[in-house]
Amino acid sequence: MTNGYTGVQSRELDARKISTMLNRLNTGKLNATGDVTLTANQTTTNVSDLRCGVDSVITFMPQTANAASAMATTYVSARNKQGFTISHANDANTDKTFSYIIIG
Repeated sequence: MTNGYTGVQSRELDARKISTMLNRLNTGKLNATGDVTLTANQTTTNVSDLRCGVDSVITFMPQTANAASAMATTYVSARNKQGFTISHANDANTDKTFSYIIIG
């Protein structure tokens, strides 16, 4: 679920690794995004993501027309350690794909 940006260890001494990470952060590369396709014919979709916690804020961006039309009935109904649950309308569309961002 990550975008491949490596972090640095808490005792990192390599200035190049630290500056690379800081430069990525400065240009918006937060390693806080993912993609999810809502489960067809269900009212919930569970997402596993190690970056998620009970206090995380999760927002969505639709990637397809069907995802955009589902926005009014799509919301995060539960957050937990390493995952969250999305509640949504029950229909047969299999292309309701969203990008999401997790903060916190």
